[in-house]
Amino acid sequence: MFDHVFSPITIKGKTIKNRFTVPAMVCNFCNKDGTATERYIAYHEAKAKGGWGLIITEDYNVSPEGHGFSCTAGLWNDGQIASHSELPKRVHKYGATILAQIYHCGRQTHKSAIPEGCHTRSSSAILCPFGDEIPIPFTTEEVKGMVKKYGDAAVRAKKCGFDGVEIHSAHGYLLNQFYSPLYNHRTDEYGCDTMENRIRMHLEIIQSIRGSLGTEYPIAIRMGGCDYQEGGTSVEDTVEACKILEKSGVDLLDITGGMNGFIRPGHTEAGYFRDISTAVKKQVDIPVLLTGGVKSVEDAEALIQDQCTDMVGIGRVLLKNPQALHLCQ
Repeated sequence: MFDHVFSPITIKGKTIKNRFTVPAMVCNFCNKDGTATERYIAYHEAKAKGGWGLIITEDYNVSPEGHGFSCTAGLWNDGQIASHSELPKRVHKYGATILAQIYHCGRQTHKSAIPEGCHTRSSSAILCPFGDEIPIPFTTEEVKGMVKKYGDAAVRAKKCGFDGVEIHSAHGYLLNQFYSPLYNHRTDEYGCDTMENRIRMHLEIIQSIRGSLGTEYPIAIRMGGCDYQEGGTSVEDTVEACKILEKSGVDLLDITGGMNGFIRPGHTEAGYFRDISTAVKKQVDIPVLLTGGVKSVEDAEALIQDQCTDMVGIGRVLLKNPQALHLCQ
């Protein structure tokens, strides 16, 4: 009955036991210095125990001012490695695969969430709708420095034992701010005049990770595929971007919303970002992951059968019952 969703899939030589994914969801369970707590580790362990094939952690900050929330995880220094190394071990006991999502919030934060003395940073000096400080744009040289921080965080993730990393470029966070014409008004090589410039930072991060970890370490990217606003990123833009990202060495495309976040106004159907994922899947050869509105195994199976995606993320249902998958097997 559920032949597709319970079948394995291989990404960069790693076999994931089924097509179900726990998408990154902010739980804010870490210490303020970015180190892991038992509550944080147990939260992910429960999902692995419940039978999910792939688990993607919430936002591992690559820099102290990258916090969108005060108690999210961090891999901006070597002192954070030890506490997070326990997490992959606990997840692997149940046969699950786990990726560390690396990110910087950019302008999408509050002063209370970032260290004293730090400032909100972004692609351009445009206030976030719920922000409390106009961000200072990164200079061209600072962007290059931030690229290195993403690369360094990926190295630490591998030292922790994570099976790969996911670069977060969705939901209005920093890389999404560079990608979206709504919030990138730059005139340098990271501006919005060409697609290559819009995703230049993404490509340099991938190159940095590959330069340190080689070609076999899995890299996913969470792509804010459409802003659903006039003048914003379109589905067609993202198809073009994903073709370039595939050539650059990305192994999994995690498709979701852009500046609209993880919901799509006016839509509640299962897989409400399928307009993006379906278009992308037709143009790439690497696996595509779709989240948004999926509430059941039946929903997930139908989306894969309809060629909308290769893998399915289920979020909020998991918060109620991490053991839900076992009930269906």
